[in-house]
This record gives sequence, structure tokens and C-alpha cells, in this order.
Amino acid sequence: MPLLRLLNTTTFRLAIAYMVLFAVSGFALIGIVYWSTTSFMSRQTDATVAAEIQGLVEQYQTGGIQRLISVIQARSRVAGDSLYLLAEADGTAIVGNLSAWPDVVPDEDGWITLEFERPLDTGPELHQARARIAPVEGRFRILVGRDIEQRMHIVATIRNSLGWALAITAALGLLGGALLARYTMGRLDEINRTSRRIIQGDLSRRVPVRGSGDELDQTADNLNAMLDQIERLMMGMRQVTDNIAHDLRSPLNRLRNRIEVTLMEARGDEAYRAALESTIDEADELINTFNALLSIARVEAGALREDMSELDLSQLARDVAELYEPLAEERGIELAAQVSEGLRLRGNRELLSQSIANLVDNAIKYSPSGAKVTLRVTPMPDNAVRIEVADQGPGIPAGERENVTKRFVRLEESRSEPGVGLGLSLVAAVVRLHHGALELSDPAEGSGLLVVVELPLA
Repeated sequence: MPLLRLLNTTTFRLAIAYMVLFAVSGFALIGIVYWSTTSFMSRQTDATVAAEIQGLVEQYQTGGIQRLISVIQARSRVAGDSLYLLAEADGTAIVGNLSAWPDVVPDEDGWITLEFERPLDTGPELHQARARIAPVEGRFRILVGRDIEQRMHIVATIRNSLGWALAITAALGLLGGALLARYTMGRLDEINRTSRRIIQGDLSRRVPVRGSGDELDQTADNLNAMLDQIERLMMGMRQVTDNIAHDLRSPLNRLRNRIEVTLMEARGDEAYRAALESTIDEADELINTFNALLSIARVEAGALREDMSELDLSQLARDVAELYEPLAEERGIELAAQVSEGLRLRGNRELLSQSIANLVDNAIKYSPSGAKVTLRVTPMPDNAVRIEVADQGPGIPAGERENVTKRFVRLEESRSEPGVGLGLSLVAAVVRLHHGALELSDPAEGSGLLVVVELPLA
């Protein structure tokens, strides 16, 4: 049921917990105000009554009983909240605005709470008063009090306000929790629906992003990035399977046919040796291909991330240039290395070395004799390093530059050169592992290809 599902959400429970915490805090705050207000009003009433009693006692001590009666009569005629009564020791009333001595037992300090009829224009009303009793030389008793009916109304109002405040807080908390839970549940339902569609095989589905930039949008962005990576890996796996079936079938057939022909014909030792050497060369090419595939898979899975350490990229680039310089000279190509000093970053030395070597090897492989290949490593202003490899070969059409970084993708112009199309795939995987960027473009001058790799130094 939607209601039960709503009530069982974590968001609703958190909202209710927050509401309870807020209600307790509000209750404590209003309770402090209530206690402070009632205490202040009680102290003010008691202080007023005590002061009047003290004054009346002094009047008696100054002028005797007649003076006391006169003062009480005068004060009783004044309309107000004060109550006065002078009585004999047995309780017989002498003077005051109370008709009779109240039948109430005072506390140890002489304080009592009594009910009396207060004459009003609409008729007498029953009010409450707080009073104090004081003896006068054993012969008389004085009662002085204050009408506290208004104070009782204020206290009741504060209590009612406290109750209403708690009720409104609870209602708003429940309503707010329900709305918040419904909103969150709607966003999570979108994620769950997308997840179910992906589980059913639709890898193109993505979690909707509303553009608010909140934490749910950030979660959706991360999930979509993860789904992009999963789809890319799945497509790569399908492509690898298809390419292996096509590109590796030919060398395996050649290998089998060579062995079969060798076995069918009677040959000498030298012929058999030559056939075995050719077979070993074919097998080595196959092993190198599978090793390259394994390396790409390990890089894309992040298995080599723990092998990263701080390294000198400048020295690593110079070592690669020095390694390929004899090959470049053999093919009549000028290899120029322009490497800035002191460029250090955290990375996998073997993978970075192999990536730069792949780029330089491709540049030399596809450049004609007399061309120039440039390896340039320079710092960038945004705490990054830029690796450039430029050649003067046939280049790559703009529409094919994204495809050549996929496994086993080779252009028709490169079919005459050895290789299976995994070099740039490995470079792209290594760049992603190091959180960098790979770009293929035209050189600033002349024809050829410019490969740019940007890696963060941090």
C-alpha cells in the first residue's frame, strides 16, 4: 500500500525524529517561559501582600486598633484586586471587603488560597485569591490578599498555547515528513525503475537528472557515469570478442596451415627448422596480442592503481626517446625530444613508459623516410603536464580518431604495417587510469598526426 510504503521510508522516519526533537526543544523552551512567568507573577503577588501586611501592622503599632480600622476601611473602598479583612481572634469580622473569615487552613508561613465572590456589573463572580494571615498582639487577625483570577487566566492561556504549539508541530512534522518522503521516494523510484530496465538488458538507460544540483542529482550523475563506464566496458568486450573472432582467426589459420603443409611434405632439417621458427614467430605475435588485451583489461579494471608511485616523467620520456632513436635512424627519420626538466607525478611507471613508447613507435612506423617525429613534454599552468607526439605520416581522418582508440581497430592505410590495433587502446586506458585526457588532432604545420596526452601532476 502506498501509505504503508510511505511510512516505512527512511526519509519519513528521519523527518519524524527531527519533528520529535524539535517538539521536545519547543516544549522545553515554552516550559521555561511558562515557569519563569508564573514564578515572577507569584513572587510579585506575595511581595505586594507581605508589604501591605507590614504596613498595616505598623499602622496598628502607631495608632492602635482604631487607626488600623480606619486604614482598612479606606483601602477596602478602593476598587482593585486587593482583599482586606480585620477580625477578632475567634474569626468574627470587624472590617474589610470580605464578608467572612475564610474556612481555610494556612500553611506554616500563613499563606492561603481562597475563593470569594467579586461583585461586577454583570453580577457576582467566583474568583480565586492568594492571601496571608498575620496575628496582631493575639487579639486580632489581619488577612490581606490579591485577586489572582487574571493570573490564572494567563497561566491557562500559556498552557493552552503550549498544547496547541505541540499539536501544530506534530501535524506539520507529519505533513512535512510525508511530503519529503514522497519527494525522495519519487526520486528513488526513478533510480529503481532505471536499474530494473538495466538489469533486463537495456544498458542505454540512464537515471534522470533534474538539474537542481542536490545530493540526489549528484548521486544520479555518479550512477550515470558508472553506467557509461559499464556500457563502455560491455561494448568493448563485445567488440573484442568480435574482433578476436575475425582478426585472430587469420593468424591461427596461417599457423595451422603452415604446420599442416610442413607435415605433409618430406623436408630436410633446415626446412623443418625454418617452419618451426616461423611458427614460433606467429605464436609470439598471438601471445603479444593476448598480453596486450590482458594489460588493457587490467588497466581498465583499475587493478594496477595500487602500483602507482612518484616518478620522474622527464627522465622516463628521455629514456623512451633514447630507446627508439636507433629505430628512427634505421628508417631515416629524425626523432627530436623536447622534454622539460623536473616534471614529477604519481603514476604507474611501466604503463606510462609503455604508453609513450606506443605513441613514439606508431609515429615512427607510419612516418616516411626523411620525416621528423617530435616528442615534447611540457608543464601546464593548471598543475598538469602535456605530452605531445607529432609525426609527418598520413594522419588519421577526423571521423576515425575516436574509433582508433578502440581494440583491434585499424585503418586501411595501416594494414601493411605489423600490428593488431591495440597500441592506442592501451594508451587510452592508461590515460583514463591516471585521470588524464587523450586528444588526436592535426599538427600545427604540415600533414601527419598530433597526439596530446594531459596528465594531472597531483
